[in-house]
Amino acid sequence: MHRPGLSEQQREALTAAVASEGELRFDEPLSRHTTLRIGGPADAWIAPATVAAVARLRLACSELGLPCQALGAGSNLLVRDGGVRGVLVSSDRLRQLEFSAPDADGAVRVRVEAGIATGKLLVEATRRSLGGVEFLGGVPGSIGGGLIMNAGTYLGEFKDVTTQVDSVDSKGQLLTRPAAQCGFVYRGSALPREEFIVAGHLRLPPRPRDEIEKEVRALRDRRRAREPHGLPNAGSFFKNPAGDFAGRLIEACGLKGTRIGDAEIAQAHANWIVNAGRARASDVLALMDVMRAAVKDKFGILLEPEVRVMGEDA
Repeated sequence: MHRPGLSEQQREALTAAVASEGELRFDEPLSRHTTLRIGGPADAWIAPATVAAVARLRLACSELGLPCQALGAGSNLLVRDGGVRGVLVSSDRLRQLEFSAPDADGAVRVRVEAGIATGKLLVEATRRSLGGVEFLGGVPGSIGGGLIMNAGTYLGEFKDVTTQVDSVDSKGQLLTRPAAQCGFVYRGSALPREEFIVAGHLRLPPRPRDEIEKEVRALRDRRRAREPHGLPNAGSFFKNPAGDFAGRLIEACGLKGTRIGDAEIAQAHANWIVNAGRARASDVLALMDVMRAAVKDKFGILLEPEVRVMGEDA
């Protein structure tokens, strides 16, 4: 497929918008930026280092008429083999983490930028004996993506501790929303996809450090025993339907180990697809179709994807 890419004028304008506040790469393979290790090239991959740089970049893309999409840590993402046209903005370098002084009841307000790894927030909160984010012991990825999908486990989810979300719109304006206006639901939110999440504001209550560590250790042990390791993956591919588990339904259809190309339904957990070699996005998408069709035929349930799919076919 012919891929025209960006003009010299567009490249110069993007370079000027980023200036010295970030990193920019043209024709960047997105397989380098997804945990599945799959994905064609982006015309431009940019990692702004400040919120101001995000704002400049969004305004520049608007003025240039360039598509501009957000990329978190790539842990819940499938990029198609043809890649992404326009600009893909990574939150990877938005890593400021600020803890306020404790409130009267000991709770601490935290501003955490979108590129902070979920594990980093958990470590820093635990070090300060702050609870509320124990659920992050089982959640990969970064804060921005976690907020958009209201990531969580049986211990909790982002909506339980979030007070405000900051984002940048397509014109480069910084917006703030209280949690009540974010529309958090099970593994989702009403945060507009055309806006880029740049920071979350959380309120974390005090809790003894040994209690936090014990609960997180139990969560991690549980996940380690039930989930595949050692091969690239994107975590759970489908949301759990009400009152049931996607993995149970897929396993009941006898699909564990089913393979298309190098994409394989994991033996350890049927709701995970692993890249067993050089899988292509088309292999993964075909396998997802097999899983959905089998569950629909056997149980009358249409599984809803949890993994975000972006880009175009090769």
